[in-house]
Amino acid sequence: MSENFADAIIGNYAAWASSVNVTAIDFTYGVLYGTRQQSNKKDWHILRNLKQKKPFAITIDPSNRWNCQFQDQGITVDVAVRVGLDWWNNLGGEYCWIEVFIALIRASINAGASDSSSYQYTISDLNDIVTTSNIREDYNVSLLQRSQIPWLFLMARHFCDNLTD
Repeated sequence: MSENFADAIIGNYAAWASSVNVTAIDFTYGVLYGTRQQSNKKDWHILRNLKQKKPFAITIDPSNRWNCQFQDQGITVDVAVRVGLDWWNNLGGEYCWIEVFIALIRASINAGASDSSSYQYTISDLNDIVTTSNIREDYNVSLLQRSQIPWLFLMARHFCDNLTD
């Protein structure tokens, strides 16, 4: 897959630039969730393949980075692999992720009683992820009911390397 993306970028950047009369292209490959640390790095290989296929055109080397740049035929092409929150921030700004996920939770999770702290989940670490035991009883955000907060924690877990108090 990463080679296909690199080939598509190399094979089409000149036509893309020409079709809208520009000399700079910003290509972003977005990974909806996860972190760079959690990544299996397969997506990063898009950048490695670009460097392999256009070594003399590379102006920003992708080594130890999640982006690169090459210049060819008077066109500058910036390519970035954005993982998790980096993708959502690029897509819609600092609050995009939280706004989308709160909307999803409000639309699909009925407010009700919270699970008891002794509830036994099938997934062994799920209680550690969704627990609200460290949140004051009087705490509640205006957009979610207390019983919906664990769902936000469950979603947030996909965007961080670990959870701490």
